[in-house]
Amino acid sequence: MVDAIPLAIGAGVLTLLYAGYTAYRVVKAPGGSEKMREIAKAIEEGANAFLMRQYKTLAPIVLVLLALIGFGVNIPTAISFLAGVVSSALAGYIGMQVSVRANVRVAEAAKKGMKPALGLAFNGGAVTGMALAGLGLIGVSVLYSVFGSLAPLIGYGFGASLISLFARVGGGIYTKAADVGADLVGKVEKGIPEDDPRNPAVIADNVGDNVGDCAGMAADVFESFVVTVIAAMLIGLTFAAGSPLVTVPLGIASLGVVSSILGSLFVRIGSDNKIMPAFYKGILASSLLMIVFSYFYLNNLGLTELPAMSLFATVIMGVVVTILLFVISEYYTSTEYKPVQDVAKAASTGAGTNIISGLAIGMESTALPTLVIIAAIIVSFKVAGLYGVGLAAASMLSLSAIVIAIDAYGPITDNAGGIAEMSGLPENVRKVTDALDAVGNTTKATTKGYAIGGAALGALALFVAYAEAMHLTVVNLLSTPVVIGLFIGALLPFIFSSLLMLAVGRAAFQIVEEVRRQFREIKGLMQGKGRADYAKCVDIAAATALRELAVPGLLAVLTPLVVGLAFGPAALGGLLAGVIASGLMLALMMTTAGAAWDNAKKYIEQGNLGGKGSDTHKAAVVGDTVGDPLKDTAGPALNALIKVVNTVSLVFAAFILANSMSLL
Repeated sequence: MVDAIPLAIGAGVLTLLYAGYTAYRVVKAPGGSEKMREIAKAIEEGANAFLMRQYKTLAPIVLVLLALIGFGVNIPTAISFLAGVVSSALAGYIGMQVSVRANVRVAEAAKKGMKPALGLAFNGGAVTGMALAGLGLIGVSVLYSVFGSLAPLIGYGFGASLISLFARVGGGIYTKAADVGADLVGKVEKGIPEDDPRNPAVIADNVGDNVGDCAGMAADVFESFVVTVIAAMLIGLTFAAGSPLVTVPLGIASLGVVSSILGSLFVRIGSDNKIMPAFYKGILASSLLMIVFSYFYLNNLGLTELPAMSLFATVIMGVVVTILLFVISEYYTSTEYKPVQDVAKAASTGAGTNIISGLAIGMESTALPTLVIIAAIIVSFKVAGLYGVGLAAASMLSLSAIVIAIDAYGPITDNAGGIAEMSGLPENVRKVTDALDAVGNTTKATTKGYAIGGAALGALALFVAYAEAMHLTVVNLLSTPVVIGLFIGALLPFIFSSLLMLAVGRAAFQIVEEVRRQFREIKGLMQGKGRADYAKCVDIAAATALRELAVPGLLAVLTPLVVGLAFGPAALGGLLAGVIASGLMLALMMTTAGAAWDNAKKYIEQGNLGGKGSDTHKAAVVGDTVGDPLKDTAGPALNALIKVVNTVSLVFAAFILANSMSLL
C-alpha cells in the first residue's frame, strides 16, 4: 500500500527540481542583440513593478482577513490561509520571472527556425506549470501532516482563491487596457502594425501579457488544483476519518504531476512544422501515463469502501474531460476551423456583423463543454457516488502542470513576436514568431476552457463539502430563502463581469488619450524619428488596474457572508448553486467569443479576405477590441469568483451556522 502523503511530498520536490532545471536551461539560451535585450528589460521591469505594487496593495486585505479567520475560526485555519496566499503568489511570481526572460531568447531562437523556438517557448511555459503543481502538492501534504486534519486546509484553499481572484482581476484589467488602447490608436487610427515601436502603449501591452496570461493564469490554476484536491479529500471524510479514500485524491494528483513531467518530454514538432499536434502529443502521453499509474496505485490500496475499478473509472473520466475540452476549445477558436473563419467573413460587411457572429459563436460554444461535464458527473456518480465526482475533478486538475506549460507558452511567444518587431528582425524571423503567436492564442483559449471546466467540477465538489459542513441533506427549490440565494448567485457573475468590463473601459480610455497625446506632441514620432514615452502608459495601466481591484474583490468575499448571515445556510446553498451554473456558462461564452474574434483578426492578417489594412481587417480589429476584456479579464476571473464564493462559505460555515439571523 502506497502512502499518499510521502508520495505527494516526493512528487512535489521532484517537480520543483525539474522546474528549476528547466528554468536554468531557458536562461542559459542566447539572449539576442543589445537592442533585443533592451526591449526585454523594459518588459521585465514593467512586469515586476506591477506585480510588486499588486502584492503591496493586497497585503492590508490579507492581514485583515488573516485576523478575522484567526479570531472567528481558529489559528490553524489562519496559518493555512496565509500559506495559501504565499504559495499562490509565489506560483505566479516564478512563472512570470521565467516568462519575461524566455521571450527574448525565443525571438533569438526563431532565427534558427521553428523547432528551436518552439522548444524554448514550451520549456519556458513548463517552468510555470511545474512550479505551481509542485508548490500545490507540497502545500497540501505538509499542512495535512502538520495539523492532522483537513479542516484547516480549507483556509489554504481560500488563500489561494483570494490571490487568484486579485491576480486575475488586476492582471486582466492591466493587460486588456493596454492592449485595447494600443490597438484602437495604433491599428485603427494610425494604421501601423501590432508591436510597432512607434506606439507608446506597446511595452505596456507586452507587460500585460505576462501579468495577465502568465502570473494570472498560474495563480488561477494553482487555486483550482489545490481547492479541488482538498474538496475531494473532504468528501472522502464522509466514509471514515482514517479511510484511505481521504488521501486518494492527493495520491492521484501526485501521479498526474509526475505524468506531466514525463509527458512534457513528448512535445516535439514534426517535419510538417505543425505546432498544435506537438502539444497534443504531450497531453496524450501525460494522460496515458496517468491512467496506467492510477490503475496500479488504486489496485494496491486494499480499499473496502468502494471498488478500486470504480475509482479508476472516475480517474479516466477526469482525463477524458481534459482532452475533450481541449479539442472543443480548439475547434471554436482556431483559424483552421469554420467558427473562426465565419467570424472573419462576417467582418467583410462591417464591425457590427463581426461582433454579432462572435457573440453567436460564444453562446453556441457553451453547449458541448457543458454536455461533457454533465456526462462526466453522471458516469462518476453512477460508479462511485459523490466521491466519484470529486475524484474525477481531482483527476482532471492533476494534469495542470502540462496544461499550464502549454498555456504559458502563449504570452512568451506573444512577447517574442513583439521583440522581433520592435528590434527590426528580418521577415523570416517574424514568420516564425507570428506562427508561434497564432497558435499561442489558441492554446490560451483551450487552457481557459480547461480551467473553466475544472472550476465547475471543483466547485461542485466544494458544494458537496459545504452541504456536509452545514448538515444540509437537501436544497429545497420550493423554499423562499433558497430561491433568493439562487437568484443572487446567478446574478453575481454578471455584476462582477460588468465591474471588470467597465474598469477595462476606463483604463483603456486613459491609455488611448495618452497615446493620442504622444503622437500629437512628440515631434517625429509617427515618422520613426521621435521616441515614445513607454513608461507613462505602463504607469497608467498599473495605477488604474490596482485602483479597480477593491470593489470586485469585496463583492466576491462579502456576498456569501451577507446572504448566509441574513437568510441562513439553505439560502447560501442556493447562492452557491446559482453562481456555479451561471458562472460556468458566462465564462465559457466570454472566453470563446473573445478568442474567436482575436483569431478571426489573425486569420485575415494571414492574407485572407483582403489581408492587413483592408476594411475587413479594420472591422475585425474592432471585434477583437470588444473580445479582449471578455477573454482575458472578465471570463477567466469568473473561475476565481466561483471558487472564492465557495471557499468563503466553507471557511465561515460554523460561524454562519451559529450566527445566522434567518430573516425569512
